[in-house]
Amino acid sequence: MENTPTIFYLVPAASVVALIFAWLFYRDMKRQNEGTERMKEIAHHVRVGAMAYLRQQYKVVVIVFLVLAAFFAFLAYGLHVQNEWVPFAFLTGGLFSGLAGYFGMKTATHASARTAHAAQQSLDKGLKVAFRSGAVMGLVVVGLGLLDISLWYIILNYFVDAPGSEKLVVMTTTMLTFGMGASTQALFARVGGGIYTKAADVGADLVGKVEAGIPEDDPRNPATIADNVGDNVGDVAGMGADLYESYCGSILATAALGAAAFVGTGVAGADLEMQTKAVMAPMLIAAVGILLSIIGIFLVRTKEGANMKQLLSALGRGTNVSSILVACASFLILWALDIQNWIGVSFSVVTGLVAGVIIGQVTEYYTSHSYKPTQRIAKAAETGPATVIISGIGTGMISTAIPVLTIVVAIVMAYLCATGFDVALTEANLSMGLYGIGIAAVGMLSTLGITLATDAYGPIADNAGGNAEMSGLGAEVRKRTDALDALGNTTAATGKGFAIGSAALTALALLASYIEEIKIGFKHLGETALTFADGTQKAVSEMGILDFMEYYQINLMNPKVLAGVFIGSMMAFLFCGLTMNAVGRAAQKMVEEVRRQFREIKGILTGEGTPDYARCVAISTRGAQREMLFPSILAILAPVVTGLVFGVSGVMGLLVGGLGAGFVLAIFMANSGGAWDNAKKYIEEGNLGGKGSDHHKATVVGDTVGDPFKDTSGPSLNILIKLMSMVAIVMAGLTVMVWS
Repeated sequence: MENTPTIFYLVPAASVVALIFAWLFYRDMKRQNEGTERMKEIAHHVRVGAMAYLRQQYKVVVIVFLVLAAFFAFLAYGLHVQNEWVPFAFLTGGLFSGLAGYFGMKTATHASARTAHAAQQSLDKGLKVAFRSGAVMGLVVVGLGLLDISLWYIILNYFVDAPGSEKLVVMTTTMLTFGMGASTQALFARVGGGIYTKAADVGADLVGKVEAGIPEDDPRNPATIADNVGDNVGDVAGMGADLYESYCGSILATAALGAAAFVGTGVAGADLEMQTKAVMAPMLIAAVGILLSIIGIFLVRTKEGANMKQLLSALGRGTNVSSILVACASFLILWALDIQNWIGVSFSVVTGLVAGVIIGQVTEYYTSHSYKPTQRIAKAAETGPATVIISGIGTGMISTAIPVLTIVVAIVMAYLCATGFDVALTEANLSMGLYGIGIAAVGMLSTLGITLATDAYGPIADNAGGNAEMSGLGAEVRKRTDALDALGNTTAATGKGFAIGSAALTALALLASYIEEIKIGFKHLGETALTFADGTQKAVSEMGILDFMEYYQINLMNPKVLAGVFIGSMMAFLFCGLTMNAVGRAAQKMVEEVRRQFREIKGILTGEGTPDYARCVAISTRGAQREMLFPSILAILAPVVTGLVFGVSGVMGLLVGGLGAGFVLAIFMANSGGAWDNAKKYIEEGNLGGKGSDHHKATVVGDTVGDPFKDTSGPSLNILIKLMSMVAIVMAGLTVMVWS
């Protein structure tokens, strides 16, 4: 095991600790009382529906994965334009991403009834059961992510045969390709789950609340079980797969940049020792982040009768303490490794952490009904649903300003800190600056164990409220579950903002990794030197990022770059349009079915008849499976076709356009949707007329519009941004071959 320092084994050890604590939290949750027979029955219906959907989705995904793996095998073993490990790395990335979603959803579907029962005892008890069940998802994601990375590092370190500092470059770029497997699985999980959940939610709200005037999660509503199933397949399985991919992508992209920075024309020539340290650093920061996230999880608690700000403070205590501890630990890790400019690189990590906290706080301000923006949307209901929608769109657009500026400052500061504030655009500075940006993304995601717990908590609390309503647990319990649910809406919006912010930093690091993959593509083809436009020649092994940018003329005067930018920007809107319309079509079928049942099954509304819940579950399942394929495959094909038609410069334009447009659009959609949802919750708490009033009906319409914004199209965009980058990286060898 040459070049593997002993400290590396902290990484697999931390992943095992995360999985052990996930199992302990799961076991503790299972020991809680599930409540009455009625509560158990409802939880069973949701569990069966969720697992049936997941099995059906995985059947479709397995076929797609086998086809893609066969294609990658042809590129590797037939055309020899790709590393022979890529097909296997791709499959393991998808497998581990799918496992993360499966374990998280299995936990969530067991936790909802137990949370509802715990809420009968106290608000704090309900919060702890829901939050620690969400922590299972957070810890499974980071545990499986680091385990996958560790295993691939050990395997490739043993088998890869390359001279000197080239070995780590080959290893890290090969490991990076398993990110495409994770991205592909994440996109199917997010799009399919998002279509499922919002078709059910829209159908349940429009016909149940607006037309029939019955409460949310009322057992008389035929779509209510499908709605509760959807919360799990979209917001638990989908989010888990999404952030698994972000987490691994940020670590691997940074490791690849670290390997590239210290090889050949890098910062210190072929400095093998410094190169190994640069590769180890993001893995070790992530490993320590796991351990400190577990400490944060135990700090989350609240008191009876807590209001929304106090509940948010309870969750904030855990995440903020973890973030501060990770910041301190990063300085110690980088000092112990003695990385070049370790103080500057440490501040790059802190930059990412601070950016994540700011984005979370801004998202909370714009989406929580404790603050004026969401209250203004609720007040707009005085003049009907149209003004609610206008106000929500305006608020969402305004809410993009601070997150975008935060990421801009984070990018600049992370770059400058890593270069020692040397602004000269040299190869050495660019390599270190990009490494700083990558490690800022690692910093932002280092506390994912607890930040994802706050996100996965949301659908558990939502399902607990549904279970309490359907089981008739009484007004006091429903009041507590409503408080937990409203908190969950805000934490979900915060989690989405966090995921989008980390996606922006990761995608930027992946741009640099794409150039490194182009370099390896030339080596696969046997090209040792390239001729530039002015007739000069340069050896491929000595070329850096700036050399390749010059060789491919990647600048704003190149029409191929501009064409790519426009296509990338268009992809963000096209993808959103396709997924929004998919939700609309599936929701129409659900609305028609719920209306049919109210009309044809006698006694539903009086409580004497039993709705056909299974039929609504089947409609959502079929709709999601049918509708998720085209947008997902389009996202995979776009970089491939762009590379074949416009070459490397076109692909760079595509990735930049997709990143710029997709990032801003995703924040807008997530925050608009979250604000509409909580404007409705604000009125349901008794403000502006309360439940059943005209104000309430107007905000239900706004919430219905916001559902696909925040739970389908918006969250899928950050996967789209990274998936296009990952596909470009995996297909770099083919692009080079076609354009050579």
